[in-house]
Amino acid sequence: MARIAGVNIPTQKRVIIGLTYITGIGPAKAKEIVEKVGLPADRRVSQLTDAEVVKIREVIDQGYTVEGDLRRQTAMNIKRLMDLGCYRGLRHRKGLPVHGQRTHTNARTRKGKAVAIAGKKQVTK
Repeated sequence: MARIAGVNIPTQKRVIIGLTYITGIGPAKAKEIVEKVGLPADRRVSQLTDAEVVKIREVIDQGYTVEGDLRRQTAMNIKRLMDLGCYRGLRHRKGLPVHGQRTHTNARTRKGKAVAIAGKKQVTK
């Protein structure tokens, strides 16, 4: 099993698909990496030699922000917005959607499970 950037890459998948298991590498970047290393697109992870795995590691280390560094960078960006007190930072702080989505209905992923308010509903006679 190949271990790249702290992630175990599944051995039976193609290299392009396997690289997408690394946070910060999607299909386009994975294809780009495979082309830089000079591997055929249909190569499986189990067929990689140690030298090829080292080459892939080097390419990723040189030109891409992945895994822990990427998560740290994202967290710092969010923290910066919150410290500034800008609108997006306030939305992050309150745990509400940041990019203008409606919250009257929906937004349950961000807001959490709906909580019933006691005595809210009026009984009609």
